[in-house]
Amino acid sequence: MVFLRFSFLAALVALAIATPTDRSAFLVHEHRAQPASGFVSTGPAPSDAQLTLRIALNPNNIAGLESELYAVSDPSSSRYGQHLTPEEVAGYVKPSSDALSAVTSWLQTNKISATTISPAGDVLQFKIPVSQANSLFNTEFSVFTHSDTDETTIRTLQYSLPAELSAAVAYVHPTTTFSRPFAVPKPQPLPSNSKRDTDPTCADITTISCLQGEYGIPTTSATQTNNVLGVSGYDNEFANFNDLKQFLAKYRPDFPATTKFDVELLDGGSNTQVTGFAGVEASLDIQYTVGVASGVPVKFISVGPLNNDTVSGFLDQINALISDPSRPTVLTTSYGFDEEDLTLPVAQGLCNAYAQLGALGTSILFSSGDGGVGGNEFECTTFVPTAPSTCPWVTSVGSSQTILENFTKNNFSEIGAAFSSGGFSNYFEAPAYQKGDVDAYISSLGDTYSGLFNTTGRGFPDVSAEGVNFVVVAGNETGLVSGTSASSPVFASVIALLNDELIAAGKSPLGFLNPFLYSPAGRAALNDVSDCTSGFNATVGWDPVTGLGSPNYPKLRTAVGLS
Repeated sequence: MVFLRFSFLAALVALAIATPTDRSAFLVHEHRAQPASGFVSTGPAPSDAQLTLRIALNPNNIAGLESELYAVSDPSSSRYGQHLTPEEVAGYVKPSSDALSAVTSWLQTNKISATTISPAGDVLQFKIPVSQANSLFNTEFSVFTHSDTDETTIRTLQYSLPAELSAAVAYVHPTTTFSRPFAVPKPQPLPSNSKRDTDPTCADITTISCLQGEYGIPTTSATQTNNVLGVSGYDNEFANFNDLKQFLAKYRPDFPATTKFDVELLDGGSNTQVTGFAGVEASLDIQYTVGVASGVPVKFISVGPLNNDTVSGFLDQINALISDPSRPTVLTTSYGFDEEDLTLPVAQGLCNAYAQLGALGTSILFSSGDGGVGGNEFECTTFVPTAPSTCPWVTSVGSSQTILENFTKNNFSEIGAAFSSGGFSNYFEAPAYQKGDVDAYISSLGDTYSGLFNTTGRGFPDVSAEGVNFVVVAGNETGLVSGTSASSPVFASVIALLNDELIAAGKSPLGFLNPFLYSPAGRAALNDVSDCTSGFNATVGWDPVTGLGSPNYPKLRTAVGLS
């Protein structure tokens, strides 16, 4: 969108003469008919309750950034692998000076001092009481309670902005977005036959050796210390060093059990080592990155509660990594939302942040969710896509399940796991790299599921990996965990090992993966998964259950030019 300088100068004049309570020139900026599923309004928010709000300004050239992202991520491009610098990225994202002046002047007129909290200067943050927020945005904030958890949050179903600022502002948050992370997996007991936990045929359980055998993952140690694999931690999930030591000693005996991971704390995050606080999700993510990505430095990025909500935490993590010269080359996240819980502007803003990090050379992977076509809420009336998996600039990972009969290192088959979430975005169109695949799959459906999903939306997941019955040690207890939150760390570890070899050979890390994965060479290096038990079908080629398929390390190694 082009901003005319005259319009913003006029806006500054109008704001200078307007009173803070003038409502004559307000326009509704965001509106939702009802709160997100499970939330119920329980009355007006206390007038003196403090809100920490963010105003995100529209980037000056997001289309230019997306074009650059494709240029450095498409193997057919002459600029493949020539990732951008933070300064170059900021040049596409920063707001126009007129837009920034107009918004800051409006805030100052209302006696609000805002702080810039993003590298490109496009996000402003400030703290005000509910009474002032109601006046500032011509709205009424309410308390909403979730029917399952009894957790409360302050939100509104609609807010407005001065008409002169509407084009400058992308969104105000938290206002109309309701967010909850996916449920943490619950471990199941090990099979009663104790011999099963080391069975080389992988009957009943999944261990490191199973994954190495299935996908040809190397066991030799990585060598590049500047190739970091980042693991996201949210929702007070803590990764325990002693649990990792026990896990490696039993399930990766060829590797030093003393291997550790680094920790980065954001937004008041922590990583307590009290045994009773060890998180199942954090344990799963760390044990199957450290254990699979042999010798790759792993960093657990624990994001705390000082951010209003998880969406803000996701944004804070990306902003921190954009500013970090030693940022990970791969980032795996096992948390997310139902897409419908986020408003379109917030979903776009989050997706734009991932485009920035991808342009810098980081591969961003998300688990697709464990509710099948019903998303986080396991709904059945319509198919519910999950976010951020629907963002075109991330790689969404679904789950497969190995058929165990006659399993050998080079002879196995997979089906799509019934719980693996997948489908089509209601916010983002199918991007160029997958449009042909999405169109072909939807055409094959005919009238099946007609009206239950968006036929023009971005399809997810992109790829898959084993996700059933992973052995995990958490709080000194061993159990089995299933979910796409197991699959994403595995696929991320494969990418991290490829990056290690690429960097050692003097090449760039892979960065944004999807243009490569959907290329002829990329898709030929994946194990196509073409069967499933419920919901969408897993078919030959791309499908919204297992994507393009699971990793084949030797073939991927060749596809990226290592042999």
